[in-house]
Amino acid sequence: MSQEREMRGVSGWAMVGTLIVVMIGAGYGFVIAAQNENPLAMVAWTLVILTAAACFFGLTVVNPNQARVVTLFGVYKGSIKHAGFWWVNPLTARRRLSLRVRNFESGKLKVNDHDGNPIEIAAVVVWRLVETFEAAFNVDDYEHFVHVQTEAAVRILATTYSYDAHDDGQLSLRSSVSEISERLRHEIQERLAKAGIEVIEARISHLAYAPEIAGAMLRRQQASAVIAARTRIVEGAVGMVEMALEEISRKGVVQLDEERKATMVSNLLVVLCSERGVEPVVNTGTLYQ
Repeated sequence: MSQEREMRGVSGWAMVGTLIVVMIGAGYGFVIAAQNENPLAMVAWTLVILTAAACFFGLTVVNPNQARVVTLFGVYKGSIKHAGFWWVNPLTARRRLSLRVRNFESGKLKVNDHDGNPIEIAAVVVWRLVETFEAAFNVDDYEHFVHVQTEAAVRILATTYSYDAHDDGQLSLRSSVSEISERLRHEIQERLAKAGIEVIEARISHLAYAPEIAGAMLRRQQASAVIAARTRIVEGAVGMVEMALEEISRKGVVQLDEERKATMVSNLLVVLCSERGVEPVVNTGTLYQ
């Protein structure tokens, strides 16, 4: 397969000056031929003037971060990437391509995640064109190609991972932002490489459960959060009780038998794990009365 070839045109300003001089000289020659009544010379000078005028169509301007793909009768001649005013063969076709960095946001797609839950997902892709030959001749419309392939990659990504992680270390769409973004960029880059496009960055811009299950999933997330919080509270309370018993035993504050230790542990856990303020009850007798 052909690859991009960079070409340089002739300086446009130099060519303009040359063509003007040629046309002035040809005009003067035409006048002399007319005065001498030489029809062959008049035709020759006329052809020179017409040719010089046609050469003006070879002038082209290349702006910064733009390129011109040059073809001659269906044959690729090269790409002009240097900004400036240039002259090329006036018979060539010159297609303008932008090399600027662009971004694209996909629409909200409704797909099922790895667990089969319907979710809504969208992504933002930052990209630029780096290979003009592939962009011009490998695909019909490289911008439309970016849109279609991006949505395809987002769908595959959504079905590969779960919305939420259920185990420690598991990648998920919601929590593993950096890993998912890199995976998405890699998926899109593989699809767009054949169009001469470089994917600079790709990130999820919208992620949510589908409306029909959003309420149920919200209650599930709330329950998971409550369980996680209570687990941390219990772990902390047990540690504090253990520390209190060790300190009492080490300093010999009071001698506790197993029954009194059990009662103390129960009371401390109630105080530490309760969601509301605990009202103390003063026992003026003994534990066994």
